[in-house]
Amino acid sequence: MNFDDTPQEAAFRETARKWVEANAPKELEAELSKSSLGRIRLAKHDIVDVGKAWQKKKFEGNWACLHWPKEYGGRGATPIERVIWQQEEGVFGKLTQPFQIGEGMCGPTVMAWGSEDAKRRYLPKLAAGEEIWCQLFSEPSAGSDVAGLRTRAEKKGDNWIINGQKIWTSGAHYSDYGLLIARTDPNVPKHKGLTMFFLDMKSPGVEVRPIKQANGMQEFNEVYFTDVEIPDSQRLGAVGEGWSVSLTTLMNERMSIGARLATGVPEMFEFCSNLMLEDGLAIDDPAVCSKLASWAVKSSGLKYTSYRAISALSKGERPGPENSIGKLVSGMMLQDIATYAMDLQGAAGVLTGTDEETVHGQFQQMLLSSPSMRIAGGTDEILRNIIAERVLGLPGDIRVDKDVPYNKIPTKGR
Repeated sequence: MNFDDTPQEAAFRETARKWVEANAPKELEAELSKSSLGRIRLAKHDIVDVGKAWQKKKFEGNWACLHWPKEYGGRGATPIERVIWQQEEGVFGKLTQPFQIGEGMCGPTVMAWGSEDAKRRYLPKLAAGEEIWCQLFSEPSAGSDVAGLRTRAEKKGDNWIINGQKIWTSGAHYSDYGLLIARTDPNVPKHKGLTMFFLDMKSPGVEVRPIKQANGMQEFNEVYFTDVEIPDSQRLGAVGEGWSVSLTTLMNERMSIGARLATGVPEMFEFCSNLMLEDGLAIDDPAVCSKLASWAVKSSGLKYTSYRAISALSKGERPGPENSIGKLVSGMMLQDIATYAMDLQGAAGVLTGTDEETVHGQFQQMLLSSPSMRIAGGTDEILRNIIAERVLGLPGDIRVDKDVPYNKIPTKGR
């Protein structure tokens, strides 16, 4: 591994750093830094409005969607340049949270499977911050088994009629477009009867119901479809090939999530350095030190595993399973650290507010948010299966319904 920038990478980094220093909204830096333990919440600004403004500024400066081709609103940058940009953008990258799904998952899927007209119409507007996209995959009865979905798409002339329900759709309440996978043929095995579409989220028959979360926020939603019409021109890939299309989305989703997850380790060290227990500072307690040392080792392992991926990108190689490993380990660490911090705080852990209380509230937010990190983009169990089967070459799980026609699979309430 080589952790040093090449001369070209160093020049790119310097250019990116100077642009961020000259254009980033520095007045939000402290608030964005504090929001790293839980969900992003700005006291005096709406994250969608601020996100659109920052995305537009990046687009105008040729820093949005760096890895996309120039004709679709990107910069045509190399993968390593994209990593360098993310490092230099730092906490300000959180401002474009509303665009992460579109840029990291939906956009690449449209780019791979859409018509040229669709690419030129939708991708530049996404890159410029003018339109936001969401991903309509999960369903109440399917969960991590995307292929078990029930939402139906039936052909009627040049249109498709959609009926069904999606759940856990992040950002659906402020999205302009959505990537939708639906069942078009129930008479074939579940992976073969799916088709991918994209649709206008303001279409008649689309109903978005926000889900109130335990941490007080409403970031994801239920979405209902009642006789929603989608033109066939908004189909991605061939009819019945939706599973192949979805793999493009899922691959990019796990890469995007795994590359940006925080572990909470630096915040935990700082917290323990200032927290007074009955016998003195928490950092001086042997039991606390043992916990911190264990997390520090894991964090270091994740850091250098990430560097291995960056080094591979720098040489033009394809990285291995580093991002899947990163998501699996960091998701568990985040929950463990939050739980331990709350134990150390005792009753003070329920406080939220300003000054010292804000620290307590941040770990509370971290605890309430952390379980979702172990579900989004594939549960721990799914990721372990992927690593076991595709990396270690172990035998696959027995899947008794794999070759059975979908309408023959026993289930309740179909």
